[in-house]
Amino acid sequence: MAANPSVLVTGASTGIGATYADRFARRGHDLVLVARDRTRMEALATRLRQETGVAIDIIQADLTQAAELAVVEARLRDDARIGILINNAGTALGGSFIEQSTDDVTRLVALNTTALLRLASAVAPRFAQAGEGAIINIGSVVGLAPEFAMTVYGATKAFALFLSQGLSLELGPKGVYVQAVLPAATRTEIWGHAGADVNAMTGVMDVDELVDAALIGFDRREAVTIPPLPDVEQWNAYQAARQAMLPNTRQEHAAARYRTAV
Repeated sequence: MAANPSVLVTGASTGIGATYADRFARRGHDLVLVARDRTRMEALATRLRQETGVAIDIIQADLTQAAELAVVEARLRDDARIGILINNAGTALGGSFIEQSTDDVTRLVALNTTALLRLASAVAPRFAQAGEGAIINIGSVVGLAPEFAMTVYGATKAFALFLSQGLSLELGPKGVYVQAVLPAATRTEIWGHAGADVNAMTGVMDVDELVDAALIGFDRREAVTIPPLPDVEQWNAYQAARQAMLPNTRQEHAAARYRTAV
């Protein structure tokens, strides 16, 4: 793999994906941009070619469509120049679970989980064989917090975190780095998809600051990066509490508290 491998970014036409593309281009990496909006990708590619001189390819694809997703999978499997995958494409929905249509939540799950999984699955064997490569999965702090009342969206982001952690354990010893990035509220167009006015909200991080912080976590090889979290010891304590429970789940019999009927 090249010293500066190519980077494939999904959801690259705007927001977090476009900012990742900008930052990696400025680090000297060629890019493969993937999104539905070709016009925006062309404008981004033109600017970055002029400003950085990197080579940029564009794949227009709706990752909820199997045939279009397969094109991106094939590129990841076959293009040995690609050494970093940024699984950023995602969407959100407004309303409560019972207000959201089954078709809408199915499309959300297809983009936020199935596409992410299939793209990681397409590239991971090649990375493992090469003994190098990186996968960045964009999750969300919502995946830690059902209290935020974004049930399906949060479930997809919990999937992204768990998959990242599992892949980190499996692929890390093979030389492949996997990072989960968990933003909180970030100033992107996703809020419009959820029917919210981001300009009326407080505590919203600008996308440039979010990506720059996530890249510091990337350079440090963090398994999980939470840019808005001030005290990393809170995350460490959360992890320690979870891990402390694990030995206690390996029991032949039900816990004593479940042996007496109410």
